[in-house]
Amino acid sequence: MEVISTRIGDQENDPPRRKGCDPLAQTMRSKMQNRRQRLNQQINKEMRMRVGAENLFKAATNRKLKEQVALELSFVNSNLQLLKEELAELNSDVEAYQNDSYMRSVPLIPLGLKETKMLDVRINFTDYISEHYSADGEKFQNEIKEFSELRQSIRTPKRNDEGVELLMEYYNQLYFVENRFFPPDRNVGIYFHWYDALTGVPSIQKSVAFEKGSVLFNIAALFTQIGAKQDRTTEEGASKAVYYLERAAGSFKYLSENFSHAPSMDMSAPVLGMLGGLMLAQTQECIFEKLVLDGVEETVQMCCSVAKEASVVADMYTKVHKLMMQETVKDYIPYSWISMVLVKSQHFKARAHHYAAVAVVGPSKNQQDNDYDMETLLRLFPSMYNTNADKTDVNPPQTWEERKRLGKAHIRQALMLHEEALRVHDLSKQLRKIDTLKEVLKQFHGYSMSRYETLDEEDDFFELPDAPVIQSKTQRIAQPQVPDFTTVKVHDIFHNLGPLAIFNARNQWTAPRIVEIVRGMGGYGFTVRGDSPVIIAQVDPGYAAAASGVKEGDFIIGVNDQDVKWAKHEEVVKSILASPQRIKLELVSPLDKNFLHPQDIRRKEVKSPDGPSPNASRDSRSPVNGSTTSDSSLERQQPPRKTQKDAQGQKGSGKGGKAKDSLTSISTDGKNSTGKKKAKKAEKNSADDRKRKSVQGSPAQLY
Repeated sequence: MEVISTRIGDQENDPPRRKGCDPLAQTMRSKMQNRRQRLNQQINKEMRMRVGAENLFKAATNRKLKEQVALELSFVNSNLQLLKEELAELNSDVEAYQNDSYMRSVPLIPLGLKETKMLDVRINFTDYISEHYSADGEKFQNEIKEFSELRQSIRTPKRNDEGVELLMEYYNQLYFVENRFFPPDRNVGIYFHWYDALTGVPSIQKSVAFEKGSVLFNIAALFTQIGAKQDRTTEEGASKAVYYLERAAGSFKYLSENFSHAPSMDMSAPVLGMLGGLMLAQTQECIFEKLVLDGVEETVQMCCSVAKEASVVADMYTKVHKLMMQETVKDYIPYSWISMVLVKSQHFKARAHHYAAVAVVGPSKNQQDNDYDMETLLRLFPSMYNTNADKTDVNPPQTWEERKRLGKAHIRQALMLHEEALRVHDLSKQLRKIDTLKEVLKQFHGYSMSRYETLDEEDDFFELPDAPVIQSKTQRIAQPQVPDFTTVKVHDIFHNLGPLAIFNARNQWTAPRIVEIVRGMGGYGFTVRGDSPVIIAQVDPGYAAAASGVKEGDFIIGVNDQDVKWAKHEEVVKSILASPQRIKLELVSPLDKNFLHPQDIRRKEVKSPDGPSPNASRDSRSPVNGSTTSDSSLERQQPPRKTQKDAQGQKGSGKGGKAKDSLTSISTDGKNSTGKKKAKKAEKNSADDRKRKSVQGSPAQLY
């Protein structure tokens, strides 16, 4: 599974919580969203009624009752069909997502957001904290409320970058929540309700992966809405539209590659593939619009280049149309989408032929003049046509009559394609409501007709050839761009439960226990390692710690009623040594894993069964492991020992070893002996070290 890293910020420096937009705001988009939500609820109600009626029909034995149920079932199916048609018409409405300048450009197809129900996790999270983490769940009500508010706000994200960041923040936060509260072996009683983006059919899943996939779908849908509302009559607006639509395509592609067994049609592989292709085609359309924004200079080179760019857009829309005509997709998406994609494919093919004609015959003012750039035409002519598509060789025209004949063939093809596009447009009820699209088609049809009239003469009796297929070539091809989730900083809302690498839903440990250790003649007699949390690396038999019930591998989560789950090594040691006579430790013991360092495991295996000699404890203290032992075989594995005077001198000259690289022994005189660990390469790459390091930069994984 691909892993996406997420930068974790300090809670004090985190940005203020982002909020969704006001769902009651009377904008056209919010009205559509509220209407879609009501339709989804009505569809859900009718589907429940249909299931009940079908079950009753199967169970009924009375003929009269069967007839009544069958009649009711027909009414339910009729209402359900009307609701789905109303929702399909709502999804076909593109005007609400366009910019005011869409009256001057062809509208784009955006997607509405998936709707979801409110999610109440208060009781489930509170009980799970008490049961699994043995903590007081009531003390985490603020954290639960914060998560619930974040989840509620994503239902109505703003249609700008802030809305995208809000969805990404929740998406990243789900990594922590999933690891904290969703064990792999059982269900905690939380179900996620999401409605299909196009049909409104509800889906219910207990998996967080479904929640992630739905949020990722909404991120892609929001990108389409932001891209569609850009003012593409300006260079900046066209560039922004390209930026957002490419990220929409990347989001759909990422979702398709990482989400399997989709419970709803909108997240199935065929639909996601079609949506990704649609966004790339619309991106290429914006790239073309940016190229011709200031008009097209009627030179041979410029017209050849524009013709090939238009052919690229047409080819991409043709591919999308084929994807839409798949059996699983054709009956699912709105019919107006299929019509619009077909219209755009024909429109850009017509424009390609129009500019090819201008390149061949030249501007009308110098059709037969001697200053026509024949040299450039002959140089570019072989690269302008796709001879593999029509399997014919097109010879460069040498005379005006040959140029005129080829140009008229291109213009005639452009006229035919625009007339077919207008016909398809008029056949669609939804497209007829979009006056802009028809105006654009009529405008370019008029351009081609004017050019044809300048070329058509009464004495032209020759038969026009078929217009050759124009080569598709672009200077910038649209590419899907996966959104960068690392740009949104998040903090673990349930940070106080402890480091995620240890305190998560997968690990099991005993309930916290409190031990009080009274320092004896030989000291406390235990060694600690690491940080966040600090672990008991060694317990010396015969000393106070062992007698009090301290065990090797225990995590120290509290020292003298102070929570130290996130405390550094030096802080815990300092807290322990602050009480020279008596300490109170809160410990938990892992049940299913061994978190001891490999070096501690080896030490445990070679430890003498008789335990250390109390008289030898002070003289055999090692600066590497900081522990007391009389095992001579272990001594040979360690560097030469330092005297107590050397250890005290080292303490005075430096701050001791770092938390993760040191062992600290709570020694006889109440002082700690700390030394740098010369770890071997295998130890540095151990799984335990990686788990501890991952706490500092937790990754946000999709599924």
